[in-house]
Parts: sequence; structure tokens; C-alpha cells
Amino acid sequence: MPVSRVLSSAVYGIDAYMVEVEADLSPGAFIYSTVGLPDAAVRESQNRVLSALANSGFEAPIKKITVNLAPAGIRKEGAIFDLPIAMAILKADGILKNGAMDSAMMFGELALDGRVKPVRGALSAACLAKESGIGKIIVPAENANEAAVVDGVDVIAVSSLPQAIQYLCGDEDIEPTRVDTASMFHVDNSDGIDFSEVRGQTHVKRALEVSAAGGHNALMIGPPGSGKSMMAKRLPTILPDISFDESLETTRIHSVSGKLSKNASLLTSRPFRSPHHTISDAGLIGGGSVPAPGEVSLSHNGVLFLDELPEFRRNALEALRQPLEDGEVTISRSAMSVTFPSRFMLTAAMNPCPCGYYTDEEKECSCTGLMIRKYRSRISGPLMDRIDIHIETPAVKYKELLADDDAEPSEKIRERVNAARKIQMARFANEKIHNNAQMSAKMIKAMCPLDAASKSILKAAVEKLGLSARAHEKAIKVARTIADLDGADNITALHIGEAVQYRSLDREVF
Repeated sequence: MPVSRVLSSAVYGIDAYMVEVEADLSPGAFIYSTVGLPDAAVRESQNRVLSALANSGFEAPIKKITVNLAPAGIRKEGAIFDLPIAMAILKADGILKNGAMDSAMMFGELALDGRVKPVRGALSAACLAKESGIGKIIVPAENANEAAVVDGVDVIAVSSLPQAIQYLCGDEDIEPTRVDTASMFHVDNSDGIDFSEVRGQTHVKRALEVSAAGGHNALMIGPPGSGKSMMAKRLPTILPDISFDESLETTRIHSVSGKLSKNASLLTSRPFRSPHHTISDAGLIGGGSVPAPGEVSLSHNGVLFLDELPEFRRNALEALRQPLEDGEVTISRSAMSVTFPSRFMLTAAMNPCPCGYYTDEEKECSCTGLMIRKYRSRISGPLMDRIDIHIETPAVKYKELLADDDAEPSEKIRERVNAARKIQMARFANEKIHNNAQMSAKMIKAMCPLDAASKSILKAAVEKLGLSARAHEKAIKVARTIADLDGADNITALHIGEAVQYRSLDREVF
């Protein structure tokens, strides 16, 4: 009996690679073996596949069955190969004879009763199929919408092993799954929250608008109850619209992490992740024996909000420096090294001291100078240097809480943010970046010329505040965003002046 071959795929990082599932049936006593560096879950597929075949009305051949997963040099993980293994065995046994599988890719986990269960990484597999010129993929029904967002690939959704067999034998016709991606981006994802609910804090809302428009990292520092967390939670309502390419890349990360909702297609709004301060280094940055994305990657193209910033583990905070600087994080293990994208906007909040009332005009602070310095020293200088905007968030006055004037709604703020981001998209049309915060030193020099007055203000700020070269560049980037919000072609002294004001913590010993 000739060796049968079925195309499948597996995920490495967030990218999929082709896997050839081969099955060979040789005369002799029944022996089932899987080769090609399978992990425990792949080796256990023997029991799932044989039970699924038996409960679907197909007896396993009483022969020596050898299943090979090529390329053999990469470790295979998970239950994604159950469906193609079952098909390869049936094909080698002569039950499936037509060539329907020769130009199709398939994957899926099998339940013991023959149901096809969803797997991770379906979107990455569909992208691989398109890149490889494969026009058809057979996927679990719950993964169909996710895979169907890739144009040029027919996605055949199956819910059971018998259904997949009938389709391949030509006994059942299954229409390819189609999704309307354009309509997905017009859904309201605000969950009913709005910046109009925030009383006072006009300067903080302005700073967050600048942060959203340019993708700048921001830190709010103020006493408890000043609205830091409340405003951070409303930040997603003013973020610029996510593009299809950004949505696709972000969805792939959530797909391989198993974070994508059941029957979901795309993430149509920018992610907002808010981990608790007890999170581990691996949970924040990514890791595990098999490297998996952490919060910095799950917030790719969105916001990572760290409330009570000094309470996070020092090692975890210091590990943020690479993704903040490079836009990606590399996780190395003895057997592999995986790189995940992690270009996110860091938004953080903290109290000014351990008791929280150092800057409060109404309540007296009980902390000593040493306690305050020790508390603030939990955030290192290099990490603070990577935060573009520092916002002092004072307690809200009682008269502001009772004000009848309606605050500006998120919709109006978002219109300005979108207008500024469109300017940046045109500016960086020939570059591999999306916003001002991602500019390199070379781009800053070419795209952010300063007049004499602006240079004078910046020089004074550097000399008085002791700004580092990185902080100097970030001030110019923020000024460029402020100019974009004003619709100005060039940066003026007014824009530089406002940007320098957002370096408030550089005035203090931190």
C-alpha cells in the first residue's frame, strides 16, 4: 500500500508553517507509532483518532501504522493534527480515493465520538495557505469565521469526522464560509463608557488625547480617587480606528494564545489589557516551556494599562524595556527562540507616595521623604525615560463634581485623534511604522524640523530638567503629535512648550 500524504500546519510564534502528515500501513501485527518529534499531546492522538474512527463507523486497519509529521526537525505540539492523521490513515487504507485532499490543507482536534473541535492558530494557518497557493482549507466549524477573513482561500467548515469524509468523497456539498469584514469595523465596542462621565481633569484628558493620537506612553500620578483608573478605562473610546492589517496581526496573536472568542472573526477594536500587579514575569512578557505570548503581545496595536505601577515586580517592569524600545519581545528556550510582536501603548497610573496623599491639597501626607524616595525608586530611571508623557492628576474639587456643564464626549475627541492619525499614516506611507511614537532618530530629523524659538525652549528644558537624549527625542515626537492635532505642518514653540510640560516628573528626583 503506498504512503498517503495530507497537508496540515502548525504554529511557531504567531506564524504557521507547513506540516506534511504521512501515513504508512504495513502488513503485520497492529502497532501504531508516531514519529517527527511529537509531544505528549500528539502521541496521545493515537487514542483519539482510533476512537473517533471507530465511533464514526470506520474500523482501524489491523496493520502496522506509522504516522510521520514532517519536517521532523521541529517539535510538534497539541491536538491540531488529529483530523489530518485520521484522513491520512483512511487514504492509506484505500477508503478515500479521490484527489480532493491533494490540494487542500486541514487541521482540527477530534473528540472520541468523532466531533471536530476547535484549535488555536486557525488564522495563521489560513494566511499560510494563501501564501503557499493552497486554495482550500478544511477547518473545525468554530474556527471557520476566523479563517475566512483571509481572501483567496475557500474555508470548508466541518463539525464531525463523518462530515469531513463525506465532503472529501463528494457525497456532501459544503459551501465555503464567507464573512463580511467591512461591516465588522462599524460595531460600537465602547461598552457604554465615555469620557463625558469624567468631571474636571481637563489637562489630563488633553494629555491622554495627545497620547492616543501619537501612540505615546503615558503615566498618570495622583492621589487615590483622582480618576486615574477611570480615565484609563475610557482611553479605548478615543483610540484611533484600527486598520485591517493591524487587526489581522493582532487577531493572530490572540488566536495562537487561545484568547479569541468562540466563532469570532477579527478583533475590530484595539486591545486594552489591564493585568493585576501580581502578574508573573512570564505572564507579562511571555514565556513558558513552550513560549506563549504575554500581556505585552496581547496588547499589540493597543493599550497595556498598569495600575499601581510601583506594586509590580521589579523584574517584570525592567523586562518591559525591550518591547517598549523594539516593538517586539524575544523569548529564548533551549529548544527554540520565538519572537512576538509587542508594539503597544503603555499607560500607567501610580500614587505619588505610599499613603497616596503627598500632592493632595486636602489630606495630609504621613510619609517621610525617605519613604517617598524608596517608593518612587521602584520604577527605574531607564523605564521612566521610555514614558513620553507624565501627567499630574490632582484630586477633583467638589464644585467640579457638581458641575452641570456636559464634558466633551469621547466621539468628538476620537474625531480629532483619527484626523491626526490620518496625517501620520500619510507621513509614514513609505515607512514600516504607524504613528509618531515609533519614529526613529533619522525620521525625527527629516520630519520634525524646529524653528529657532522651539530650539530655545527645548534647550532650556534639557538644561534645567536634565533630559536624556531619549527624553529629548520623545519631547519632539510629542510636539509633532500636538502639531498634528492642530493641523499644523510645522512644529512651533507652542507645541514644544506643551510637550515639555508633559515631562513633569523629570523636575523631581525620581
